[in-house]
Amino acid sequence: MQRCSHILLLISLFVSSCNMPPASEITDPGVATSAAQTVEAALNNQSPLASPTAGVSGQDKTPFAGEAPSASFEDVTNCRTGPGVNYPPVTQIQPGVSVEIVGFLPPSFWIVETDKGQCWVAGQFVTPAGNTSAVPTVTAPPLPEGGAPQNVSLQKWDISCNYETNQANVTIRWADKEDETGYRVVRNDVVVAELPANSIEFTETITLLSGQTVGYRIIAFNPAGDTSSKAITLGC
Repeated sequence: MQRCSHILLLISLFVSSCNMPPASEITDPGVATSAAQTVEAALNNQSPLASPTAGVSGQDKTPFAGEAPSASFEDVTNCRTGPGVNYPPVTQIQPGVSVEIVGFLPPSFWIVETDKGQCWVAGQFVTPAGNTSAVPTVTAPPLPEGGAPQNVSLQKWDISCNYETNQANVTIRWADKEDETGYRVVRNDVVVAELPANSIEFTETITLLSGQTVGYRIIAFNPAGDTSSKAITLGC
């Protein structure tokens, strides 16, 4: 609106100048000077045209990164030197503890920063939070040198059934190996226990009805891999 008024003023001055007497007829020099100053003032007071990019800073702006990525856990979780149980554990992360996510290995392993250093956790145990889209994708570290343990040799297995209570006591023994990190006990294809190195026996009491059977096998593992005993079936 202001710019329109300035334009109208200029037009009015121009029309007025056309009706003014010739310069030779002007006897007062102050009249010409005054008119020129009025036109100059009108020109100086014009607002500049708005630029299409007005209001946009020329400086680079840092994009909003969102909440820093983190991981929390519902259960005690092993954090290992690599992705999977063939890598030795670095530490255990307790439920409710939140740690920073610093890397990702598809499809489901995260690298996290703990008070013991960086280590790997399996995705099924992790509840991620924050912006994980910018987390770098990494490759798995090599397995430690050395081969997997030799096959586990079972020495004895026994089951004692109580038909009044439907309880069964199971005992399984095996020969110790020289190069294992530990042993896993698998019952009906589910790992039910993880034992330290040099273990040679596993016992438990389970509910087993008359006529039912249960299967077991023992797995020896180290950072290079694992091997399994033969499967056995016990019943009441």
